[in-house]
Amino acid sequence: MRFRVGSKVVYPAHGVAKIVAREPRMLDGKKVTYLVLSVPERGWGTSGDMKVSVPEDRAEDLGVRTAISEEDAEDVLQVLAATDVRVPSNWSRRFKNHQEKLKSGDVYECAEVVRNLALRQRNGSLSTAEKSMYAKARHILTSELAVSWKVDDEEAALRVDRALGLVPEN
Repeated sequence: MRFRVGSKVVYPAHGVAKIVAREPRMLDGKKVTYLVLSVPERGWGTSGDMKVSVPEDRAEDLGVRTAISEEDAEDVLQVLAATDVRVPSNWSRRFKNHQEKLKSGDVYECAEVVRNLALRQRNGSLSTAEKSMYAKARHILTSELAVSWKVDDEEAALRVDRALGLVPEN
């Protein structure tokens, strides 16, 4: 995959990032091209944007990819809407399972984590660590869906909340 400066990509650990530069660097006497990604911390263009550099030839192996299509985004909503799901009742097993899903970088697995934690939150049974994981997973998911749907993060979050049954349909 050829990455273009200025395009938005998904970086698994942080959600959507913008490619802001392509920089050649010397590494062990070899010229290696790095992609410089800008990850918004509180919205695009804030001083809190984090910069991440990844070797271009390994970017895909590291999970950097384009956002899913609009059609696939609709499939994600179906994952979120499922209510008959099984999750380990043991906290540590459940937490580890969710961590692995998030590390995969797969948007459907991220959606499963968001759904599972939202269901548990409705029952008021999220630990502090799970609340943090839920917020991070929601951010990663909604930032990608916003790009797929070509809407802002707030609109994507609203659609996610509707699919989760947290807010009524219009």
